[in-house]
Order: sequence, then structure tokens, then C-alpha cells
Amino acid sequence: MARYTGPKSKIARKFGEAIFGDDKSFEKKNYPPGQHGNNRRRGKKSEYAVQLMEKQKAKYTYGILERQFRNIFASAKRKEGVTGEILLQLCECRLDNVVYRMGISSSRRGARQLVSHRHITVNGELVNIPSYSLKPGDIVGVREKSKSVQAIQDALSANSSVYEWITWNSEKMEGTFVTVPERMQIPENIKEQLIVELYSK
Repeated sequence: MARYTGPKSKIARKFGEAIFGDDKSFEKKNYPPGQHGNNRRRGKKSEYAVQLMEKQKAKYTYGILERQFRNIFASAKRKEGVTGEILLQLCECRLDNVVYRMGISSSRRGARQLVSHRHITVNGELVNIPSYSLKPGDIVGVREKSKSVQAIQDALSANSSVYEWITWNSEKMEGTFVTVPERMQIPENIKEQLIVELYSK
């Protein structure tokens, strides 16, 4: 399974945001990486550079590689509505993202691993495809044999996030993907219109 496995703090510093979650290294060095650190003079970025940075930020945030991301954009473009909003909604519908949103894992990278290692079920059936697209009403749960996994227990006990489009039953260790979130409900700081402009060139 292809995925980004490089340094996370360096990427977060590049975008000026802790896009991979809490990061002490990022907090210490909240400036772009490079030989001259914070003293390096940076000219004004071109329109293309700004658009490219926004696309890269979205890809790293959701843990999606270029070909996958381009396919998601193509799907979004075919649907009726605002392409940029639909693009983010399709990313939010991914199984690995929903596992992360439910608090079963503390990161999307960890959520992807849980799905791949067959710890997660959808409507009672094992699903090991992180990019599996959920539909409203789908029930995502932790497999019975995996409910005692320490990483899952720790993530759930530390989770305090609540999302309007997801419900969670802590006793059954399962949640419902109630509906596709509206753009205003998605907390990610992504300017999706810049991505649409980049791919439309």
C-alpha cells in the first residue's frame, strides 16, 4: 500500500501548520525548513506556487498520494455542486478518515494502519481498504477481537472531539457515519478553491 512515510515535522513546518496533529518539534521550530532557517528571505510566491502548496497540504493532511487525489478530484468534478467542497467531502467519506474522526486512532496514519490490519468493520463486515468510501448510515466499529488493543483503548480515552455528522457508542465501540459533512463543518484549514484552479489549468 503506497503512502507517505517521510518526516512529518518537516512537512508541517513547510506549511506553517501542525497538519499531522500535536507535534512538539513543530512548536519549537514554527518556521519553514531549510539551511538558513528563519533568516532566509523569501520573495512573494507566484499564483501557481500558492495553488500547488494548497494541493500538497490537502494531500498530506488526508494522507493521499497524487494519483489517488487526482482521481478524487475527477470524481468531484463529475458531481453536481461546488467542486472544491465535494472534493473535501469525498476525502471526509474515506474509511481511514472516519476512523480517525471517531477517535479510534489519534492520527490518520494510525487509522490507515488499523484498517489495513483488519481491526475495523463496516456494517459488521471486515474492511481493510483505507480508501473505502462510506455512505450515510454506515456503521463503523472495532472488530470484537481488536477491542482490547492498547493503541485503540488509549486513542479512545484521549479523544475529546465531537463531530455533528458522526455518532459514537462507547459501549459497543462503534459509530455511525450519519451524513456527509457540509463544508462549514469540516475543520481543516484548506482553501479548496485554489486546488480547483490548479487542476483546471
